[in-house]
Amino acid sequence: MAKFEMDTEFVRKLAQILHETNLGEIELADGERRIRVARPTVTGAAAPVLAAPAATSAAAASASAGTARASDLGTHAGAVKSPMVGTAYLAPEPGKPAFVTVGDKVTAGQTLLIIEAMKTFNPIKAPKAGTVTQVLIDNGQPVEFGEPLMIVE
Repeated sequence: MAKFEMDTEFVRKLAQILHETNLGEIELADGERRIRVARPTVTGAAAPVLAAPAATSAAAASASAGTARASDLGTHAGAVKSPMVGTAYLAPEPGKPAFVTVGDKVTAGQTLLIIEAMKTFNPIKAPKAGTVTQVLIDNGQPVEFGEPLMIVE
């Protein structure tokens, strides 16, 4: 049996995905090699919830307003949603111009952005021809499955 070399950076990325997506575990298999990263489960009585200070409440309110706005746009007919969990990039590589910007006319199948998942860059293409009216994410932002990324009208 071949020696199993551990890629600790890969394990760290999996752990980060667990944290960002609030998943309990991730398991991958490649031939005979398997890796499973899981969060510890906590059992016992729930801790009481304490009131947050006013500054934190204001920040939470503005964050929830942004989330509500994004979720409202998720039902928009022109919403381009993320097909996977990963990190979204608006440009093909650092220092290069964005694939598209607000106001750009796009054709069906044109690359709008890329999402990196498990060290693989996946192009996200325009589902239809139209104009990019909104970009809802920042470059390098973690995204979740089904999250609205852009609006193409």
